[in-house]
Amino acid sequence: MYNPNLSKKEHGRRRFEELQKRTDKLGTRHIRKIEKFSERFLLIFNFFLHSYRKGILTFAGIAVDVKNDLNAPCARGTFRRFDDGQYKNKDITSCHSNIVTAVITAKKSWGLHCKMWAEGIKEGSFTKREILKVFEDNNIIIPDVFIRELENLIYK
Repeated sequence: MYNPNLSKKEHGRRRFEELQKRTDKLGTRHIRKIEKFSERFLLIFNFFLHSYRKGILTFAGIAVDVKNDLNAPCARGTFRRFDDGQYKNKDITSCHSNIVTAVITAKKSWGLHCKMWAEGIKEGSFTKREILKVFEDNNIIIPDVFIRELENLIYK
């Protein structure tokens, strides 16, 4: 609240302290935005989770190590932070470590598989339809963004 008896400098300092307290309590605008999950995000999260559990996207080339911590964010929150780049050079922690491991492994596996599938389709070893049929047979819906990514690699 504005106090006319304070100098501009003192008023600015108090305002900054109030904002800092609110940020410490609620988190920054970016953190609050990350806590919300859009339908698109949930579709991508479920695609990776189901693809891993059905055994389609299980090889990422590297091991994904997620530490279990009951006070850490949920699986969706941890994956959202991972996707946002907040776990670069840090240990990944979650209260659902097995789910986060599955989703991150599937995400890394998708990139690796897309490149290999695109090369195989270009060589004529198999068709795009055969790849999509594997997901269709397992009742997994591939988000449009990933289909476009695969098509871009094929027709590149």
